[in-house]
Amino acid sequence: MKKTFFILSLLLIAAVIFAQEKPLNIVVLGAHPDDCEGDAGGIAIMYAKMGHRVKFVSLTNGDAGHFAMGGGELARVRYAEAQEAGKRLGVLEYTVLNNHDGELMPTLENRLKVIREIRNWNADVVIGPRPNDYHPDHRNTAILMQDAAYLVIVPNIAPEVPPLKKNPVFLFAMDRFQKPNPFEPDVAVDIGEVFDQKIYGMAAHESQYFEWLPWTSGTLETIPENEKGRLEYLAKRRTFAPTETVRECLLEWYGDEADGVKHVEAFEICEYGKQPGKEELLRLFPMLPE
Repeated sequence: MKKTFFILSLLLIAAVIFAQEKPLNIVVLGAHPDDCEGDAGGIAIMYAKMGHRVKFVSLTNGDAGHFAMGGGELARVRYAEAQEAGKRLGVLEYTVLNNHDGELMPTLENRLKVIREIRNWNADVVIGPRPNDYHPDHRNTAILMQDAAYLVIVPNIAPEVPPLKKNPVFLFAMDRFQKPNPFEPDVAVDIGEVFDQKIYGMAAHESQYFEWLPWTSGTLETIPENEKGRLEYLAKRRTFAPTETVRECLLEWYGDEADGVKHVEAFEICEYGKQPGKEELLRLFPMLPE
């Protein structure tokens, strides 16, 4: 009897250790092949360094985002840029769906694609944009994420892929849009230690950060030609002072250490997925201080 109890105790301890060491599965959804990096590139690096599994999914192929090329040629360029960015960030997979840039709609077909991506990755966490945004592709990506949030556990939806046994935590990435409601962070992560690597990953999207976006803002002639100058340019453009609400969230998680934080990625819990408490958030964001 004692021997049996001892063996069961060892098995229980082993199960607890295994559960603690089991890698988290993270899915980041973006509308275009550079969106995931901007929204969650920092924590993607941090997850990867800790041995967790990160997958980026772009819901369009980006075939409209340029002034000198488009269609299949641009889609191929942007796919290659995405794969290079994923390597620089430590992302295990970077999937680019074949929807046209600027034409993404929250159709049933696209909803099922998102559900399959989340299920196939056995996601613990899903991150995407909020539904209020200047770009219709961003808004519709958010709608598709929300529409998938419950259905990923429903067996008769997309039955060819087994449903998840647990609903992931769905999170909105930080933005600065105010209407109809501003971003309200539940988690804020100091990404200072990986900020330079995030910028290096984003810089793989040369067609966007050093061509297309400067062209749309009329500043194309100001872009440095050498890599060092371009990285400095991009880092400057991606450095934002935390908003008051993000600063308050940082204080909640980091205490006095929040005062020195310069680079942040923050996230708001979507009401449609699992609703985690603080202990669960600490498990899902192991880079946060306990």
